[in-house]
Amino acid sequence: MNPRGTISIIVPICSEEGVISEFYNRISAVISTFSDRYNHEIIFIDDGSQDRSLAVLKELHQSDANIRIIAFSRNFGHQSAITAGIDYAKGSAVIIIDGDLQDPPEVIPSMIDKWEQGYSVVYGIREKRKGENIFKLMTAKIFYRLIRALSETDMPLDAGDFRLIDRKVVDTLKCIREENRYIRGLIRWAGFPQYGLRYKRDKRYAGKTKFSMRKMIKFGVDGILSFSDRPLKITAYLGFLITAGSFFMALRIAYSKFRYPNTLVSGWTSIILTVLFMGGVQLISLGIVGLYLGRQYREIKKRPLYVIAYTFGLDADSTDRTNGLKG
Repeated sequence: MNPRGTISIIVPICSEEGVISEFYNRISAVISTFSDRYNHEIIFIDDGSQDRSLAVLKELHQSDANIRIIAFSRNFGHQSAITAGIDYAKGSAVIIIDGDLQDPPEVIPSMIDKWEQGYSVVYGIREKRKGENIFKLMTAKIFYRLIRALSETDMPLDAGDFRLIDRKVVDTLKCIREENRYIRGLIRWAGFPQYGLRYKRDKRYAGKTKFSMRKMIKFGVDGILSFSDRPLKITAYLGFLITAGSFFMALRIAYSKFRYPNTLVSGWTSIILTVLFMGGVQLISLGIVGLYLGRQYREIKKRPLYVIAYTFGLDADSTDRTNGLKG
């Protein structure tokens, strides 16, 4: 057995009853390619599924002792599910992969090869995305480039959560307990040698995505606000420019009144437009400040990141190691 020990595979699941069996078959075939070198464990995190996903996972657990299951008490979100897997993973290397088979498990051996070459993080770069409409593709491209431009951390483009992380990266992430989580950003922030591995993303095997437009927007806002204070700086710069422009406009009006005292200065429309514009800028600025303050408010409360209802296959003495509760 290789002294590096165990490979942990973290799989968040949310109502994926129709995919789980096929995912297990494909991931088992992949595991067989490195089972002579490493032990393995597959940690499924059931994130409040509304179908038979948990029952299917329990059936797999009964036939495979390497399967561990963490079942949340409700839906806590994709990033919290990944966090729970990271908290309980024992492996020298941890692989994060969604259970919908859009990220092909067959890429994992290449990730392990790069890890063995000395990289602490091997993240997947989506070279091509099948089964997604133009709107999703365009918004994804805009988001990745926007967060890269705004963030002080050098974010890789077109890289999702599908990745391999070394044990020292796992231990670093377990110390970071912020509530509004952007895992791929935290991994990039942690540093260590990182490598981008290009792959083609497949279309969903079955079912529908659980990542609604509202969740996509929230995820994007979390990513930007977690790694950048530039929105605040932009509003400050905008306020300065507007104030400077208003000052010069006031000088111009004063000059006109002095030079042409008998000329009536009309401007009702321009005044209304200016007031509306200033009001809009102020509301946007207050909204941005409110987003940051709201995040601080939630962080101060120190609520657990997730609540566990059931576990299967974990050690009997497994307790909450960080900031999640085990029921």
